[in-house]
Order: sequence, then structure tokens, then C-alpha cells
Amino acid sequence: MDPRLQRRVQRYGWDKAAACYQRYWAAQLAPGQQQLLEFAALQPGECVLDVACGTGLVTLVAAEAVGSAGHIVATDLSESMVAHVAAEAEWRRLMHVSTERMDAESLRFDNRSFDAVLCAFGLMYVPDAAAALKEMVRVLRPGGRAAIAVWGARHSCGWADIFPIVERRVSSEVCPLFFQLGTGDRLRMTMETAGFTDINIIRMSTTLSYASDDDACGAAFAGGPVALAYSRFDAAVRDDAHVEYLRSIESWRIGRGFAVPGEFVVARGFVGNDG
Repeated sequence: MDPRLQRRVQRYGWDKAAACYQRYWAAQLAPGQQQLLEFAALQPGECVLDVACGTGLVTLVAAEAVGSAGHIVATDLSESMVAHVAAEAEWRRLMHVSTERMDAESLRFDNRSFDAVLCAFGLMYVPDAAAALKEMVRVLRPGGRAAIAVWGARHSCGWADIFPIVERRVSSEVCPLFFQLGTGDRLRMTMETAGFTDINIIRMSTTLSYASDDDACGAAFAGGPVALAYSRFDAAVRDDAHVEYLRSIESWRIGRGFAVPGEFVVARGFVGNDG
């Protein structure tokens, strides 16, 4: 796939998803984000970059950790996501949070600008993840660290049929290699190639809990990576896609809701003191 097209799909797709992303995903992603923040071990006064910040679920917690003496810069390819973080930071009076729309593969920061880099469930969407990781290494100070979370292997994620279900109805061009980084030891190897050292990886089983059919479909279609393609569906196609998706997760139904298995891979890596 043309990387330029994929970036465009990601940018406008997440613009579509921004309004309902937090509603559907805040609780579901929390265990992985918590592990990421534990790995990051942010300290008061540190300067931190949050790449692919989304609606700021990690950004705002990180801002509390570094305090007003620190600084958090939140970047995302989606203008709507960045605007959401900026508004939330202003409402919370977190004046040490700044935001900017930016491509993870081309960070517009000087070398050795940050003590830590965070990237929570965004790296899978980057056309060239290795390039993004190299950029993280570049902007980290010697001894600095990155904490990264991605989805795990496809066979461990019960919701994975969402991608072929959408593709059968309209070409989504969404991350054909979505599960690659979470498979086997791929994330570690890619981080090592980018220049990270002393890498620690945790693979976490998790459960995505949905109270109803509507919640399960809302998360999968409107609030996630296929939002742009989903916006092109007419009512009949949407209904048909919902039926097929619900059928794909039926084995995890509990009463009126669902408990769908998932997997997170969370990593921490350091930049050597020699830079």
C-alpha cells in the first residue's frame, strides 16, 4: 500500500473516530496504558513526548506525573484528536501540556529533546514503524526511555474479524499489517534495529467488555480504525456488517453483552548514555 495513502486514511479515519473514541475505548485500553506508564516511570520535572496521543488518555495522566515543572508534548496525525487533548488540558488547567499535529515518522523536534517518549496503541497504524522508532531514539536524551504498547497477535484478539468484514464491503486500506508488531518477537526486534537497548517486553491477556450489541459495534466500527470506511456505508450495509461482526464474536457473549479476549504487548527500551 502507498504509505502516503495510508497516512491519509489514518488521519481522516481518526478524525471520524475522535468524537466517540474515549467512550468506547477508555476502559478497554486502561490495563495496557497503566503498564505503559509503569514502564515509563515518569518523574516530576521531566520533558515527555506522547506520540499518537489520541484523545489524551495517557497524555493527561503523564501530565500529572511530571507536574507543572515538567512538560508534555502530545502529537497525533489526527487534527481532531489533537484538538480534543488541547481542550481537555486547558479545562484541567494543565498549562505544561502542548499539542501539535505531527507524523510519527517525521518528528519536528531537535535531537535529544525529551527524557521519555510514550506511544500507546498507535505504532501499529504507522506505515513505517521502524522509521517512527528511529525518530523516538533521535529525540530522546542519552539514558532516556520509550514505553510503547501495541495490540498482540491476531489469534489472541477475538475482535480481529472487523478488518475482513469491512474490506468485503469497501476498501478500507487500514493497516494491512496491523497485528505484525504484536506477533512473536517482532516489536523487540524492530526496537533493537531502531537503536533501543535494555528492552523489556510484557505480553498481557485482556478482556474487552461490552454491555450490549450497540456498544460492541460502536467500538469496532465508529470508534476504531475502520471509522473512515464505515462512514461510507449506507444504512443497509451498516446493518449487514453489524450482523456479521456480532456473529464473529458470538462465542464470547455473556447475557446481553460480551467479554471478548484481547492481547496487549507493552515494551520499554532505553537510549544508551553515549547517545
